Amino acid sequence: MQKADAPAETLIIEDDEPPSGRLVLKSFYPSPVADFGPVSRKRHTFIVPVKTRPIKGLAKTTPKTRAFIKKYFPQASTRDWHDWQWQVRNRVRTYEKLNQILPLCPEELLADKASQLPLGITPYYLSLFSDSTPEHPLRRSVVPTVNEWIKMPCESDDPLGEDHQSPVPGLVHRYPDRVLFLLLDFCSTYCRYCTRSRVVGHGGILASRARWEKAIEYIRNTPTIRDVLLSGGDPLTLSNDRLEWVLSRLRQIPHVQIIRIGTKVPAVLPQRITPALVKMLKQYHPLWLSLHFTHPDECTPETHKACTMLADAGIPLGSQTVLLKGINDSVETMTDLMHKLMKMRVRPYYLYQCDPITGSGHFRTTIHQGLDIIRGMRGFTTGYAVPTYVVDAPGGGGKIPLMPDYVCGHTTEDLMLTNYENKPFTYPDPVQAMPVQG
Repeated sequence: MQKADAPAETLIIEDDEPPSGRLVLKSFYPSPVADFGPVSRKRHTFIVPVKTRPIKGLAKTTPKTRAFIKKYFPQASTRDWHDWQWQVRNRVRTYEKLNQILPLCPEELLADKASQLPLGITPYYLSLFSDSTPEHPLRRSVVPTVNEWIKMPCESDDPLGEDHQSPVPGLVHRYPDRVLFLLLDFCSTYCRYCTRSRVVGHGGILASRARWEKAIEYIRNTPTIRDVLLSGGDPLTLSNDRLEWVLSRLRQIPHVQIIRIGTKVPAVLPQRITPALVKMLKQYHPLWLSLHFTHPDECTPETHKACTMLADAGIPLGSQTVLLKGINDSVETMTDLMHKLMKMRVRPYYLYQCDPITGSGHFRTTIHQGLDIIRGMRGFTTGYAVPTYVVDAPGGGGKIPLMPDYVCGHTTEDLMLTNYENKPFTYPDPVQAMPVQG
């Protein structure tokens, strides 16, 4: 097995990392037509270019990012910076490199280098907080601290019980009509509160055709499955060709109606959203993207451009946000984030209570805080901007929605309610149904 999270340029086609600027061995495809079906109509050899052209009309980087490039990556051209493969190859993966760019505080310096979850941050994402204090929300979300080694009694490596609901490797079948398909365990940037930190970045979920075929065969043989969520790791760190191979196979299964992709790429690696990727994705409608956003500072011109390209291709975009202590746990911050997402045509979908993953205690708020945030948004902003607050039940119980209690009582005739301003109202709701008049 490969060393976990090995440098991109050393990998072969079966590895977890996205392809770098290298030639891919044709021997992996002994029979292109047989292996790839409709995808093979495009080309029979896979050559990943060393560099890609910048996207025409790409939003300019901010002065802060331009200063960061000049200081820490002076050899990088504009084309390099906007090349997603360059971003992946040059991500910060060692504490020594990180400390050169971002002087680490004692809590960060004491973080165990053999952490359960690897260190990995794209240059682009690091540029958003390179001059920050340790309390900066984006910094706290991706820079390891010693707190990750404090395990609370309620925490576990697999709090959602995914390993027990996996009929084949890399596939979780929890709900009757949908499955979670983990394509790989690689992310360009690792969030420290990751629910799958037990597997992500360790090289255990290979992006291999053999494993994918077993999962697809299970889906094909289970006609109740109508919805497939592709996740990982991050599916959009795969090359276009490999991702299309999966999409085309799933589209050949008659009972698969919906395909969704869960990704944080627009927030941490917006350069990945290229015209070629978007052109490929739009061939497999109905296709939905669930985007992971944490804080308003992620909503940059580059991210806005990436979301615009996806939305213009007719791909519905929804957001998934984890509620995190000291990062986004206020009405003001959460409202600002949701408003910025709406401007990027991203529909706020879920607000997750942070899962009790091992070492996540410093990130978790109380349920009461989450409900207060929803109460502070409901009625004070557009309904579309208010996400559904959910707890993913430990042990594999699934997502359970939570709402502030607006019901204060019930008489024989009326339901007693309070509105968003805490004003009382009644709604006619007799306990006994009125007889039908003949």
